[in-house]
Amino acid sequence: MTYTIQSSFDLNSACKTSSLLGSPVQEKVIEILQEALQAANPALATQRAIRRDGNRLIIQDQIFDLQTVGRLFVIAIGKASLPMTQAIAGILGNRLERAIVLVKEGYYCAEYFENLQEQVSVYEAGHPIPDERGVQTSLKILKLLEDTTSEDLVICLISGGGSALLTAPVEGITLQELQSMTEAMLECGATIFEINPVRKHLEKLKGGQLAQYAAPARVVSLILSDVVGNPLDVIASGPTVPDPSTYQEALQVLERYQLVTNLPASIITHLREGADGIHPETPKPGNPTFDYVSNLIIGSNRLACQAALAKARQLGFNSMILTTYLQGEARQAGKFIAAIAREIEAAQQPVARPAFLIVGGETTVTIRGKGYGGRNLEVALGAVADLAGLNNVILITLATDGGDGPTDAAGAIVSSETLDRARKLGLDPTDYLARNDSYHFFEPLGDLLKPGPTQTNINDLTFLFVF
Repeated sequence: MTYTIQSSFDLNSACKTSSLLGSPVQEKVIEILQEALQAANPALATQRAIRRDGNRLIIQDQIFDLQTVGRLFVIAIGKASLPMTQAIAGILGNRLERAIVLVKEGYYCAEYFENLQEQVSVYEAGHPIPDERGVQTSLKILKLLEDTTSEDLVICLISGGGSALLTAPVEGITLQELQSMTEAMLECGATIFEINPVRKHLEKLKGGQLAQYAAPARVVSLILSDVVGNPLDVIASGPTVPDPSTYQEALQVLERYQLVTNLPASIITHLREGADGIHPETPKPGNPTFDYVSNLIIGSNRLACQAALAKARQLGFNSMILTTYLQGEARQAGKFIAAIAREIEAAQQPVARPAFLIVGGETTVTIRGKGYGGRNLEVALGAVADLAGLNNVILITLATDGGDGPTDAAGAIVSSETLDRARKLGLDPTDYLARNDSYHFFEPLGDLLKPGPTQTNINDLTFLFVF
């Protein structure tokens, strides 16, 4: 079966007044973007990782004899979970006992669901702020794992977005309190590396605890990474991975951002009690639970960058991957990438024209205003002023899941002409940056990218073309 990422990039409307995007250029840009996304195709990644040969189920280098395996369950969590489930359900066939799929609201796709067995249940929930639907589905997952035996096999399909979707608060913490904590941490610019230790110590399934509930069953997790560097314990808050973080570290994160006095008292009390040993810690490395757990990365940001690199070289660009570890404040990242464009213009370094550079990673936005946007849009807006006046430059920012933060845009296109076009419409990028209002800067220019949900998520990509 052939799987295609659900996306299309209408660059005609996205940069309708730019002289740079004539047909030959546009076709090359689209080819490169589509190649990057196709490398992150979650169904194909799943098919590469698992296959069935009669009664043998082969998951990378592990072989399971289906004649001795009891029940076979699938738990799929994250933005890419539906195509991953469709792929694995086709492989498992009638051996699949039950599957629970939890996706972001708006990611339900009838095309996938129509071909799934009746044993597969698909649920939507809120992201990035958790909601009651996520809680109720998480409780269904807990119920499913209640009576697993050592003969059973649980296959987890994990992708980005899983942290918000998989939500089961510990006793004494309400969903509303978790929501307020999540909103506060997102607004202050905390990274996923800082947010997840707090989540893990306020919930029942994160930080290796799903694997504990599944024990004594064998657990295999196939993971599509959306986190810089692919740390297993951070992706979707590591539900099947030993958790090195502690209650004390979670408290230190809240103290660092001066949130201790602003969050619900029950959250702080629970974390302090945990630090004092009143509540059990999350399962750590060396815990015997993980003797029967395998966690396998099957797709990542780097793979997408490498695919884009190969396609660009095939199309005649002098190309390189600058980094797949981009982090920090989004607007500053935009200025940095614009500085690279200036270096190419001035000295043909680090590569000569026609140049194509790829940047992968995940930036953060510290909310200062009441505007509307996401980190990819703010990277683009941060580059507008510094790209002005250069010759034949295009910058494209892209959230690979198709939605940047709370918006319906994946990112934006910036060229050396953007600032001049904006000024003619009375748009000042400095003003919009001050309000964190990147969406409404690019919207009247027609420069937003809106592919819709792509059914994948391997973090953010930024492409710099210097023709």
